[in-house]
Amino acid sequence: MVDSSVENVDVRPVNKKENRSLFAKREKIQPKKARGSFRRLKWVIMGVTLAIYYITPWIRWDRGESGPDQAVLVDLARERFYFFFIELWPQEIYYITGLLILAAISLFLVTSLFGRAWCGYSCPQTVWTDLFIFVERMVEGDRNARLKLDKAPMSVGKLSKRVLKHSIWIVIGVLTGGAWVFYFADAPTLLRELFTLEAPVIAYSSIALLTATTYVFGGLMREQVCTYMCPWPRIQGAMVDEDTLTVTYHGARGEPRGPHKKNEPWEGRGHCIDCNQCVAVCPMGIDIRDGLQLECITCALCIDACNDVMDKVNLPRGLISYDTHEGQFDSNPERKLKLRFIRPRTIAYGAILTLVGAIMLFTLLNRSVLDVNVIRDRNPLFVTLSDGSIRNGYTVKILNKVHETRQFRIEVEGIEGMTAWLEVSGESDRPLLVTVPADALSSYKLYVSAPVDNLEEKSTDIDVIVTDTEGTERDVQETSFKGPDK
Repeated sequence: MVDSSVENVDVRPVNKKENRSLFAKREKIQPKKARGSFRRLKWVIMGVTLAIYYITPWIRWDRGESGPDQAVLVDLARERFYFFFIELWPQEIYYITGLLILAAISLFLVTSLFGRAWCGYSCPQTVWTDLFIFVERMVEGDRNARLKLDKAPMSVGKLSKRVLKHSIWIVIGVLTGGAWVFYFADAPTLLRELFTLEAPVIAYSSIALLTATTYVFGGLMREQVCTYMCPWPRIQGAMVDEDTLTVTYHGARGEPRGPHKKNEPWEGRGHCIDCNQCVAVCPMGIDIRDGLQLECITCALCIDACNDVMDKVNLPRGLISYDTHEGQFDSNPERKLKLRFIRPRTIAYGAILTLVGAIMLFTLLNRSVLDVNVIRDRNPLFVTLSDGSIRNGYTVKILNKVHETRQFRIEVEGIEGMTAWLEVSGESDRPLLVTVPADALSSYKLYVSAPVDNLEEKSTDIDVIVTDTEGTERDVQETSFKGPDK
């Protein structure tokens, strides 16, 4: 008699290479509920990531009267990105590039150490799919109940369950899109405008688009997004090696597999009783016993399912576990896991991560809150004044990156006897002082004249110096002074 304490699930891995066809209708995957440490870990990570996503736009951060008080804000109108104490301007887009590099290298490092841990626990597709499956299970029941409901003819009960499930999915999609638009405007203000129908059209259209994509990707497509749309499964193979920890079936211990009768000895056979529990809980529709596969997101639910079975048949846990490539060939369940985190691949990724992070941190801590740009007039190149001196015109743009009004002094050096004045003031005004509002960019027309006899070349280098009158902030911009051909 087969061990009745373990349910033998009639399920086939629909995403197995031999079972998958690009020309066949998709066979829906109905994963069974898993229980265990990895399932609990996924619940915790889901809760944390969703909390971060939904709560972050509502966190306040005091930036003074002239700045927004939202901690994280992509302010497209003012062309600014705010992240707590960091404020990035359009010309500082290289910081975003640095963040993308850090994210990519971090993903490479995590993958080389733990396989597709990002995909299994933190990827938005995984998180929202998990959430949608949870809703589906709450409304329609676990795997067997859902399969029975799928085969049942349409009735009032079936229709009501389907309407309720899809309605909750749509609500989750609306909340997802709604939370996203709050990152691009003041959250409390936008929330009020959304309910009073005063919000911009782009806000409603963005929510509608994200609602549709969340509903389709998380509710309808699920594993197809990971299998056919995401490029990472095809890249991650280059990131792993023999020492990478991945979800592994220990074939040397499990084979030959087969049903097990209660009180039957284990000599001469493997520990896998072929109950298919690992296949039943897999949200990707694969059989981990077939080895490492492109579709596997290493969510480790199969580990929980297999450990539960091993407990019931009084065998050591770990027939399926996180292990290295070498582990699958070892039949000893008491074997100690050999971890080798320090290796050339991880050292290289760690070094790049440290270098890029250090550069970004240094530049961020030492970046100037004053930015000056000097543009010389090109038409005309120069003007000859009535006294014979030569005049050039320049546009001086001063960017004040602090939330306080500041005064700056403009000086020009490079040619003996040269004079400078602003278009808005007379030539007699000295020194050249300008006031730039808080967190703003101001432009000024600067004229510079020099005696023609002091011009040794057709083009002479000069410096335009802008200095904060109350601090040590100073910016020197080199430009040229044009004159007649000698």
